[in-house]
Amino acid sequence: MQIYVDGDACPVKEEVYRVAGRHEVPVIVVANSWMRLPEQAGIRLEVVGGGFDEADDWIAERAGAGDIVVTADIPLADRCLTAGAFVLGPKGEPFTEDNIGTAMVSREMTADMRAMGMISGGPAPFQKKDRGIFLQELDKAVVRLKRKYKA
Repeated sequence: MQIYVDGDACPVKEEVYRVAGRHEVPVIVVANSWMRLPEQAGIRLEVVGGGFDEADDWIAERAGAGDIVVTADIPLADRCLTAGAFVLGPKGEPFTEDNIGTAMVSREMTADMRAMGMISGGPAPFQKKDRGIFLQELDKAVVRLKRKYKA
């Protein structure tokens, strides 16, 4: 089991490190540029090129059954789900086979409406309660996957 973090704009990296440290699960933060990481065993940074979707491609090519991917990127979530990974958004909402199709359609509709000038702005701001929800959901996912994939 590994936790892959889509790292460039992830607001819950510290929470990931906390849960991963408690459960001794390796974390790979994937980003387009260097960033400082805590000096904690099991956490590493993978810097990929700055090309379109390079971080997403790197994660999607490696994540699979028993792994956790933390991302707000819906197409990346879809690719990782297809590979068998558990995918969690930064606000603690899991992406599942049951909700990924709706998320993809909603993303496309929102992009079209923005392009037509019908809406502006983005998602609701990240709040303190979102961190707590994320922590709980990530911890539950790690425990559940450890049980499921125990040798």
